[in-house]
Amino acid sequence: MRAYRLHETLHEANAGLELRLHDVPRPEPGAGQLLVRVRAAGLNRGELIVGHGALPSGGSAPRPAGGEAAGEVVGVGAGVDAWRVGDRVMGRCSGAFAEFVRMEAYEAMAVPAAFDWTQAAAVPLVFMVVYDMLVMQGHLRAGETLLVAGVTSGVGVGALQAAKAIGSKVIGTSGSAAKLLRLAAEGLDLGVPTRGPDFVDTVLQASGGRGADLAIDAVGGSVFAACLRALAYEGRLAMVGYVDGSLRAEIDLAALHAKRLMVFGVSNKLRTPQQRAEQVSGFTRDWLPLLHAGRIRPLVDRVYPFDRLDEAKACMEAGAHVGKIVLAGSADD
Repeated sequence: MRAYRLHETLHEANAGLELRLHDVPRPEPGAGQLLVRVRAAGLNRGELIVGHGALPSGGSAPRPAGGEAAGEVVGVGAGVDAWRVGDRVMGRCSGAFAEFVRMEAYEAMAVPAAFDWTQAAAVPLVFMVVYDMLVMQGHLRAGETLLVAGVTSGVGVGALQAAKAIGSKVIGTSGSAAKLLRLAAEGLDLGVPTRGPDFVDTVLQASGGRGADLAIDAVGGSVFAACLRALAYEGRLAMVGYVDGSLRAEIDLAALHAKRLMVFGVSNKLRTPQQRAEQVSGFTRDWLPLLHAGRIRPLVDRVYPFDRLDEAKACMEAGAHVGKIVLAGSADD
């Protein structure tokens, strides 16, 4: 079968990572796994772009590329009872940019009937991260205010959509006024056209001087301090990305202390299989019904053919999209 691998390079134009298409043996599902015929796979900055979570490993061996997929189950491993051949599933997995991929059964979720493959492939990573930020750690409630620095990213748009389904007010920042205007149709209450940290006064004014109950920093260290200053009493700040490449930021300890603020990171890199399974279980219970009911629908900006993954990656690097970029599955059966 055909599958993409990530190779480390010394070419700065490729930011240290290069995607190459290989012919590799078709995998077989192990115990507790599904074999999925990939119909679509989502792109994510953190796995493809150095400076946003994807760091050279220091080794020369190529790595499987792609972290989420949607498709049909074509094989079931030992000990799997909940899934059958032919089931439509979506989930996190390693090596999604391929014709077939192994997926842990605990990661698999049923594709909503109204979703096409590209919409399904846009769900697993983004909305699992958003569930972590808004529910598991952020405890966002109806009537509260959410601030998203970098709201036009995949995670940002997902957070906007989920927060509106919860019943929260959403303020978002972006360097593109046109992108913010597009998100008005997704329920964005207030868009602040800026790439910098100059949004604090606007957030305070829009919230009646109170500040945001939960803030998401999807930009990086350049806006971290501003996100902290924009928080309300007992506000929470989620650190999820650093597209600005800035990995250092100041923390106002007096504000952290007096306002009883909470700062937390959002990453799956060190989570155990049990922790990941618990996250999927909670998402399936709390949010999957919202997707099935159409109250949350992923925003897919662009879909690229399987053979044009390099173009999809370049689009992501350029920041030309709003929401998700998806790679279509290979047409070969």
